Amino acid sequence: MDLKKLLICTLFISINLFSNEHVKEDILKILVYNTHGLPEIFIDDDPKMRFPIIGRKTGQYDISLIQEDYAHHEEFSSSFVKESKFFRGPMGGTLLCPFCTGSGLTSIFNLPQEWKIEVVNEAYQTCSGWLRGANDCFAYKGFQIIKITTSKNKSFFIVNTHMDAGRRDSDRASRKIQLEHIVSMINKKRINGALIVAGDLNLNSKDPEDMKLLEKFKNDLGLNDAFKGYEIDEKWSILDYILFRQGKEINLSIVTAGEDESFVTAEGPLSDHPALFLELLIKE
Repeated sequence: MDLKKLLICTLFISINLFSNEHVKEDILKILVYNTHGLPEIFIDDDPKMRFPIIGRKTGQYDISLIQEDYAHHEEFSSSFVKESKFFRGPMGGTLLCPFCTGSGLTSIFNLPQEWKIEVVNEAYQTCSGWLRGANDCFAYKGFQIIKITTSKNKSFFIVNTHMDAGRRDSDRASRKIQLEHIVSMINKKRINGALIVAGDLNLNSKDPEDMKLLEKFKNDLGLNDAFKGYEIDEKWSILDYILFRQGKEINLSIVTAGEDESFVTAEGPLSDHPALFLELLIKE
């Protein structure tokens, strides 16, 4: 081999070694779950049995994005993995509404110790329904903006949210304003990189008007539906979503997605929503 070819081969090997050394990959397993956490008087199952089981199961995930963590937080959090970090949304019970509950949002993390987690809680500025329309105004619904910085000092963002329920026009109008609120905050904070938006959006996949809102929201933030091409058991109404987009610093690739069907006991499902999961390849 002449000297020129030898130099080219050496340079090629060096570039590949350098690239492999500086490109880091992690697989993150993410759970998105509405836990059906209303006070016992409003539900016909046994939350004191369910919530410790759900809490233990979050230990199987790197990130768990929970909604309706309302009335059974002690049973829920008591069974978290000891090393888990968790951030709960704001509580309710203000002077203006002493009977109101908090946001019901809790995000749980089992990430490498050197990764940094920052959480900002934001309350929605509108709701629909005190004594009608799913009584959403009794909860301070909103969203959590989560910034995760890896050991290589590269960041991506997650939004965990629970939006207005109900099927009336006024409920849908509230959902529209709430989606716009998320878009506004993402733009205000100049979050231009990799982003995951997940939770109970209460946008029914069989409702054309709800789907118009979802499509506009996805277009506004450049999001893709992680469950496109995946099917959820027909027993569920599709109200929960995991949406994502790529970033320049971090690339997100779906390994697999689906429903974690282990969220059941002999009595039945652990909630009235499916336990959605997503495995993401994070490439820095």
